[in-house]
Amino acid sequence: MTDPTALLAIGELASRTGLPVRTIRFYSDRGVLPPAGRTDSGYRLYGADAPARLGLVRTLRELGIDLATIRRVLEREVTVAEVAGAHAAALEAQIRILRVQTAVLRAVVRRGSDPLEMQRMHRLTRLSDDERRRIVADFLDEVFEGLDIEPGFADRMRSATPDLPDNPTPQQVDAWIELAELIRDDDFRQTVRRMSEQHAATREAGAGEPTAGLDWKAIAELVADRAERARAAGIAPGSHDAARVLDEIVPAFTGPADDPADPAFRTRLADRLAAGTDARAERYWQLLAIINDWPPVPTTVPAWHWLIEALRAGRERGSR
Repeated sequence: MTDPTALLAIGELASRTGLPVRTIRFYSDRGVLPPAGRTDSGYRLYGADAPARLGLVRTLRELGIDLATIRRVLEREVTVAEVAGAHAAALEAQIRILRVQTAVLRAVVRRGSDPLEMQRMHRLTRLSDDERRRIVADFLDEVFEGLDIEPGFADRMRSATPDLPDNPTPQQVDAWIELAELIRDDDFRQTVRRMSEQHAATREAGAGEPTAGLDWKAIAELVADRAERARAAGIAPGSHDAARVLDEIVPAFTGPADDPADPAFRTRLADRLAAGTDARAERYWQLLAIINDWPPVPTTVPAWHWLIEALRAGRERGSR
């Protein structure tokens, strides 16, 4: 028989642990702290291990472990390490969700979103990686459909997918929302479709067409340097200074049969570049870079616009 003098009354247990009597009674009722005996009057008595047991219960509860799991730990059905591992994984998943939700709410504040936009933003951020890639794939399927696109170019486009991290920054959430809205915009889709059609037509025409078979990486660097410097310096596209800049740039666009000084060639080149230059297309790559934490994509469209204006202004100047 249990010696009542070796046991603790609930009031004394409360005094030793700092827990309210009602909390101890609640744990006792839930089977987490079963009484070791009772007084003649029926009051619960607890064993000498009860303070340590309550200390463990309190710690696990503060860590968010539910009472059913705590009872299994106390009854040695599972170890503390097993419970801690599972709970840590669950908390990490919750933290990822909370961080995305926080980023969405901050984006709502910055954008001054109404309730409908907030709901749309929330839905977009809840998409899985596969669902995000599917949105981009559907966009590319539409703009490339039936066209003879250079395989390397098409592969680069299809491999550049948005991979929103588990812990996105508010800027990455903003970028994903903007990208999703951009590729769903009908006007943007039609613009990229026209650019793709031009790409296919140029590829079919081959040599003799402006922009066919060119080293676009070198050209982009040249335009970003010379045309951007001219634009930033305030050189008017129709000026003689602009003509000198064109004489440095245009030869990069020519093939063996082309004359870089030919006004007709420059006119065709301006038209080709205008059809393929769109700030939203550049923004598409900038947004992907933000989402995927790639190096920033610089803004070069203003330099291309200056080049196109200079080509056309040179034609008009030559006709006078």
